[in-house]
Parts: sequence; structure tokens; C-alpha cells
Amino acid sequence: MPYTYSDIAKMIDHSLLQPMLTVAELEAGCKLARDYDAASVCILPYSVKRCAEILAGSTVKASTTIGFPHGGHTTAIKVAEALQALKDGCQELDMVVNISQVLSGQWDYVRQEIQEITATAHSAGQKIKVIFENCYLQDSHKLRLCEICGELNCDWVKTSTGYGTGGATLADLKLMREHSPPHVQVKAAGGIRTLDQLLEARPFITRCGASKTAEILNECRQRLGLPAITSATKAVASSSY
Repeated sequence: MPYTYSDIAKMIDHSLLQPMLTVAELEAGCKLARDYDAASVCILPYSVKRCAEILAGSTVKASTTIGFPHGGHTTAIKVAEALQALKDGCQELDMVVNISQVLSGQWDYVRQEIQEITATAHSAGQKIKVIFENCYLQDSHKLRLCEICGELNCDWVKTSTGYGTGGATLADLKLMREHSPPHVQVKAAGGIRTLDQLLEARPFITRCGASKTAEILNECRQRLGLPAITSATKAVASSSY
């Protein structure tokens, strides 16, 4: 196989963003991601501190969302969200752009907001993923956002929240990879639920938001002839990731 288990596991951000998840379900999801050695857990903001505690000592990062899911928060609120998340132990911020401002062509506003949140993350030594929510955008919007994120040295550009009318498409992943500089990575979200779907997207992305983490990684281990992972936890269905 042209990949190792770690290659695939470290592409997955395990998604725990559904608002009705209980504390027990959130904690079980963190433990599952730790057991499977995923890249990160993307969790509800109020749970970041507990998530970081559960993941301590592992290579799985704690991440959360900013301005989620609609992006319409003021910049000041997004900065406050980011600062609180970082204080609580967050290592990666997934921020939704102001979709209304993007569609209105207010690029100075969009750029300033991305710049402020990126600076907040980077000043703390952590990383940022900028969510476009492509299902609402034209290709021209996506290209301009890729350009802005490249100029601001964002860490990832990301297709979707998982709560819009559509998720990642191969066409969008190709477009974002082709129009982002090499130092900006691409993350897919929404609709990748199998190992084959992840492998199809792999040439264009380094991360994928997923709620089917256990299923994807169990299939990966089976194909590689590796023993199954014994986990005391079970998969937690979250968003449409």
C-alpha cells in the first residue's frame, strides 16, 4: 500500500460538533480519537479544556471552532473566542469567514478579520484553518480567499463547516490546492465517510474532518494487515462531516 496507518490517521480531525452531544459523549469521542491516534479532535468550544486534558501526553491535538457555523459573529467576538480557546489549551482554530461579507465583495473586511484571527493563533504558537463554506460561493470567491489566506500565511484553507448545504467536492479540493501557495494546506470537510473517499481526496489535502473516524481507520488497518484497535469507547456520530 502507498501509505501507512499513521499517514491516514494523521489526516483525520475527529469531529465532535453536534450541539446535542452530552458530556459523556464528548469525552468518549476524545478518548476514541486518542486510541486511534487521529490528528486532532475538533470539539464544541466549551469542552476544549476537558478535551486538552484527555489528550494530554498523546500526539492528538485539541481543536475547536471560531464563528461557527455561520461566520456572522463580529471580528471582536471571534477574537475573544480564539483567545478563550487558546487559554483552554486549543492548538488549532477552525474559523468560519464572514460569508455575507465575502458574497458582498467586502474584501478589506474579510482580509482584516482573517488577519486578526491568524495573528491571534500564531502569537500563541498555534495554527488556524480558515473555513470558506464553498457551497455558498462562486469559484471567484474561493480563489480570492485562497489568495488572501496565502498572503496572510494561514495554515489551512478548509472547504466547509459540515452544516451548509454541501460539503467537500473533488473539484473544490483541486481548485483550492492549485490556487493556494505550497505553505498553505487544504482541509476537506463534509461528506468524506469512507477510506476510499479519503484516499481519493488525499492528493489534494492533508486533513479531513470526519465523524466516521473509527470506521475509516478500522478499514485502513484491515487493508494493511494490522490488528484491530481495542478501544473501550465507541464512535460518536457528530455533524455531517
